[in-house]
Amino acid sequence: MEQEKLLLKLGKILGKLKIPYLISGGIAVVVWGRPRFTADIDIVVEISPEKLDALATELLAIDKDVYVDRETMEEALKKAGEFNFIHPASGLKVDFWIFKNDDFDKERMKRRIKKQIAGQKLYFSSPEDLILIKLLWFKDSQSTRQLEDISSILRIQDKLNISYIKKWAKRQRTLDVFENLLKT
Repeated sequence: MEQEKLLLKLGKILGKLKIPYLISGGIAVVVWGRPRFTADIDIVVEISPEKLDALATELLAIDKDVYVDRETMEEALKKAGEFNFIHPASGLKVDFWIFKNDDFDKERMKRRIKKQIAGQKLYFSSPEDLILIKLLWFKDSQSTRQLEDISSILRIQDKLNISYIKKWAKRQRTLDVFENLLKT
């Protein structure tokens, strides 16, 4: 199962369970920036404790060899952290990030954008919010991959809301990094 097929399957599951989500990370960079390799899928989910077991059941039904740990899912929900889903047949890993219910996550969930992929509607992070999350990831990791991704989005997307990005970057203390990227 390749990335697109797995992504479509996950979108169907999340839609069926009525779990709001947005696709972020490298897959979203491919949508808003330049194509690049990514070995994982990042999905932010706004999930209630009541739906956690149903999600685990649906994920486990994708294939007999998949991995997801229910205890890790519960812990991620309690701490607004992340849990992993692994699909060995494709070599893909999915990082499910729990919605934090802070101002930024509320805003980016409201601003998510529906895109048609292979005839199916999937929800992606807006390009502005993708830039902002990449700035935060850079701040935490110092990974230049994040900066490369942001630069590719800036080059390709010509209708970005720069004032929105600057407002949030200032709040997130990443404005200096963003302004340096704008100069390049």
